[in-house]
Amino acid sequence: MIVGEKAPDFKLIDQDGKPFRLLENIRDGIVLVFYPRDETAVCTKQLCEYSSNYDEFVKLGFQVVGISIDSVESHKNFSSKYAFHFRILSDSDKSVSRKYKALSITGMSKRKIVIIDRDGIVRFIDSKLPILYLKSASLLETLKSIK
Repeated sequence: MIVGEKAPDFKLIDQDGKPFRLLENIRDGIVLVFYPRDETAVCTKQLCEYSSNYDEFVKLGFQVVGISIDSVESHKNFSSKYAFHFRILSDSDKSVSRKYKALSITGMSKRKIVIIDRDGIVRFIDSKLPILYLKSASLLETLKSIK
């Protein structure tokens, strides 16, 4: 998968047990946030920061969706504890992470951002080391340039 290609469709379950299909939710743009693990220091900081800035993402016409290989139950606890304003999807069989090349060689989720426009086209990809993440300010600037 590269910038300019059609984003692979998928269907996963969110933290509330509700199905999420990419193509059914692409009314606006989507920011897929692949992250390694629930309740880890960097992942918690990243998702809390994105949640705090969620209204800014929405104003630009993008919804944020988290994805990791953790279970629905783990996501439910994680999301509830920090009151995230967006859905977190469980990719427990790692199929979506494989499609999006968001798995490390150890089988863990990589830290990766994939921005998909309303036409389903991948517009931006960013991968970071597990200890780093794309800050909200930089991500919002990228979304403005895409808009």
